[in-house]
Amino acid sequence: MARPPQPILAVNFKAYHPYSFGERALRLARAAEKVAKETGITVIVAPPFTEITRIAENVEIPVFAQHVDPVEPGARTGYIPLEAVKEAGASGTIINHSEHRLRASDIAWLVEKARSLGLQTLVCADTPVVAAAVAVMAPDMIAVEPPELIGTGIPVSKAKPEIVTDTVKLVEKHNPHVTVLTGAGISSGEDVAAAIRLGTSGVLVASAIVKSENPYSKMVEMAAQALKAWEKYR
Repeated sequence: MARPPQPILAVNFKAYHPYSFGERALRLARAAEKVAKETGITVIVAPPFTEITRIAENVEIPVFAQHVDPVEPGARTGYIPLEAVKEAGASGTIINHSEHRLRASDIAWLVEKARSLGLQTLVCADTPVVAAAVAVMAPDMIAVEPPELIGTGIPVSKAKPEIVTDTVKLVEKHNPHVTVLTGAGISSGEDVAAAIRLGTSGVLVASAIVKSENPYSKMVEMAAQALKAWEKYR
């Protein structure tokens, strides 16, 4: 499978109040940027829609939207088209997170439209079979996340490692150019190392960093373990 030049740490801010909003969101993004510069890993941040512009204007790391709607701009009250997140400063978007699922046809439409707009896509999948189907759509990244483990602190790499390895094999079979990440329950550097050992290129993580008393230290811990595993298994 094609691999990025360094491991990836994608941080989903979700909508945790007060952690994910205002000055605290900006401080978190700046801490993520600092970790990226100090360690050389790729750190992606996905803040709420309301924080995209503020963060994109103040950091140089990739800023993703947490979701987009499969609609064209127009009379779409309350919807978020791809053009809106691009205008806000995002360089990509998460699609089909387990907390905001979409139909397969809508995922395919969004991936294609995002590509035409120059936006990267990180599509979430709950099973290896779904990940394989998504791989055919050619997103930039796929994050395998069994929804029952999200927010539990129990990483999929430990609880269900076969989901990770099966996803890597199936995605490689259907589209070797797609980068695979692991999500759900990631809470420590050890979890990140396990994800890379199982064949993925990094993790999608949320509360373990966003709600941490020291997000910077938590990201440094994860980055350090990611680099060690990357050197050993890549």
